[in-house]
Amino acid sequence: MRPELPRQGPIRRLRRRFRPRTRPRFDGLSFNRLIPNLMTMLGLCAGLVAIRAAMEDRFAMAAALIVAAAVIDGLDGRLARLLKATSRFGAEFDSLSDFLCFGVAPALILYLWTMQDARGIGFVPCLLFAVCMALRLARFNATIDVGLTPKPAYAYNFFTGVPAPAGAAVALFPLFAGLAINDWGQGAWVHLLRNPILVGLVLTVTAGLLVSTLPTWSFKNFKIPRAAVLPVLLGAGLFLALLLSEPWAALAALGLLYIGMLPFSVRSYQRLKREAESLLEPVVVSETPRPPA
Repeated sequence: MRPELPRQGPIRRLRRRFRPRTRPRFDGLSFNRLIPNLMTMLGLCAGLVAIRAAMEDRFAMAAALIVAAAVIDGLDGRLARLLKATSRFGAEFDSLSDFLCFGVAPALILYLWTMQDARGIGFVPCLLFAVCMALRLARFNATIDVGLTPKPAYAYNFFTGVPAPAGAAVALFPLFAGLAINDWGQGAWVHLLRNPILVGLVLTVTAGLLVSTLPTWSFKNFKIPRAAVLPVLLGAGLFLALLLSEPWAALAALGLLYIGMLPFSVRSYQRLKREAESLLEPVVVSETPRPPA
């Protein structure tokens, strides 16, 4: 015969009934770490839909989607650093998204908008722009590899060449300006902006700026002097008002403003470089002979 097991009391049975159940634990990443990659994917989808909109002759929607992709590109990196979700996968995924949204999509949009009127030769500037965008992003990825020589402290405030979103904005300047003039009812001026020679020249110059070694301001660590805070806030307010009332004119003006800032960016880089080099120069102390006692 089996020995009888002691019966559990009512308190022990009740405690066992209401004992919290342990949840199974799964290995993987938290959802917060996926948010930056999801935003990058959203920007990638915006670039793809922009290409489809351009194929359907909806160029205003295509331009708006490229602007939305640029805004998303500016947020996903900062969000990844805020959530401590930076990874090499995220960096590579972001570069692939940038190539499509700011390299392939603007080139195809401008080709369908006007460059196809120049037949085969009109595709050459578009192809050149996309290739230079790929080279610019590949060079950027190479600089984040481990083992490279660290840059000077002042160089971290500058990009090498024009960054991808700014390059797309400059390349799309004829389209932005054409949409603004069309809204103003001055359709005759749009033919000038849709000239394949003008658009091809803008694409070629922008492609050269992308692969150049020109130091351009990186506004991630940009510090504003106290005396300039109020003018900057007023200027940002005026630009926001213009963006809400005349969005295409504001975007076209933003592209011109960025091009106008390039000489000042180079001058600032050269000044900081000279100051850093002057601090590294050895100080030569000349010994003066003592007078005889």
